[in-house]
Amino acid sequence: VSTQSTAEVAEPVANFLKWLYHFIEKNEIYHVETMYEDGFYKISEFYYKDRPWPAPEEVQSIVEEKDAGSIFMILYRELYYRHIYAKLKPTLNHRFESFSNYCELFSYLLGADEPVQIELPNKWLWDIIDEFVYQFQSFQQFRSKGTKMSEEEKGMLQDEENSWKVTAVLNILMQLTEKSNINDQLRALEAGEPITEEVAGEFGIKPVYAMTGFFSLVGLLRLYCLLGDYHMALSCIKHVQFKDKDMMALVPACQITANYYAGFAYFMIRKYANTIQLYQHILGYMQRTKQFFQNRSFQAEDINKKNDQMLALLAIANTFCPLRLDESVNIQIKEKQGEKVNRLQHDRDMTVYDDLFFSGCPKFLSPVVSENPTPFGTSGPRGLQLQVFKAEVEQQRLIPTLRSFLKLYTSIPISKLAKFLDMNENEVRCCLMAFKHKKEIARGDNVDQTTLDIDFYVDKDMIHISDTKIARHYGDYYVQQVLKLKESNKLILGSALSRPGPQPTV
Repeated sequence: VSTQSTAEVAEPVANFLKWLYHFIEKNEIYHVETMYEDGFYKISEFYYKDRPWPAPEEVQSIVEEKDAGSIFMILYRELYYRHIYAKLKPTLNHRFESFSNYCELFSYLLGADEPVQIELPNKWLWDIIDEFVYQFQSFQQFRSKGTKMSEEEKGMLQDEENSWKVTAVLNILMQLTEKSNINDQLRALEAGEPITEEVAGEFGIKPVYAMTGFFSLVGLLRLYCLLGDYHMALSCIKHVQFKDKDMMALVPACQITANYYAGFAYFMIRKYANTIQLYQHILGYMQRTKQFFQNRSFQAEDINKKNDQMLALLAIANTFCPLRLDESVNIQIKEKQGEKVNRLQHDRDMTVYDDLFFSGCPKFLSPVVSENPTPFGTSGPRGLQLQVFKAEVEQQRLIPTLRSFLKLYTSIPISKLAKFLDMNENEVRCCLMAFKHKKEIARGDNVDQTTLDIDFYVDKDMIHISDTKIARHYGDYYVQQVLKLKESNKLILGSALSRPGPQPTV
């Protein structure tokens, strides 16, 4: 990656860097937020779409900063390497240098004897934690392709064996949560108590520590999901309230990420009702705020991908645990996954489950580094997680058929149901027990029992069925149509205004 001399740095870029330096030094968070959320991305698109930002040494000269280890230079290097990851292909040196810079940044926060005075926008703090986990994920994926690396790269990996270790990344995120006492703060919020210094501690009462600690919880949730430890992932967020007015709502990207990974963790431990609740809520939120993200092209692609992933997982979860979905969510599923859902419901095509799972799951990581690049088989950690999922699909295979028969009756003898299913009575009893068991697990936590579509009990040789009728909510449908109409009107008006009018005749 080439660098530029100070003379080659465009004047608007130099002015941007000088003002950003000034506002960070003066702790003028409103101006820092504006420059970060708007200015940085606009300049990146205009001047650095396919090349890196000025090298840190050049920027140090531009802003006349004497200390290369100052907080401004650490923050600039974080932006510099993040841009390389986003727009270019990072070298192995870039990966090591970026990790070293993150260690400097987190040591600045964690190693201080008293709270640091710097203030940063919540969005920037979230992006730091999110990018930290992403770069760890990227490094592990790079390292797993051992056969494609040169001898020089293999030697560099051996020399820098402590860089991007899973234990180091986990340790940093855990230290950030402990430093801020964020779990104590969340417990207090849960109980409706105010956040005082006695609860949050000397460090946690400061916004930069509180928000970094909170975002680290979401980072841990994501990391544990990537490593396949779903119970540990959910334990990290047991005090987090998934509400629009919660701390995570301050940064929409954090809210979407937290809901996606929490929903996926519930999905993998078979609490499908919890997955459905979380995904319905966040998909509705994303639908309402779609215009906001479309105006930020750098976010729109990632948000759209998360939307499609959640719809794929929601289609599976609702097959295993049928609940009434919001009309707007139903419409999205039909638009994106309609054909696959039909094949699930009518043809019982098991390969569709694999397709939907791969469409919705994250890119899993191996918690260990092995000489064998794929210690879990030809498809690596992803293949291992697919095997776990396919075992659940096999167990669920007869349940949709069983449910469809039970919904036709208020009571039916086991012998009669056995004939319909072409099974003996003992096998039917086992299926009924499995159905009951799966239904109880799928219900999850704090989910209203009446939302499940059917219930039954067995009295000797007779099955008694209680079919729960769910009243359809038509309001959601009309709201959705009104919003679509408004959107169509905007498009029509926009195209009409942009169309050139009739030219005057001479």
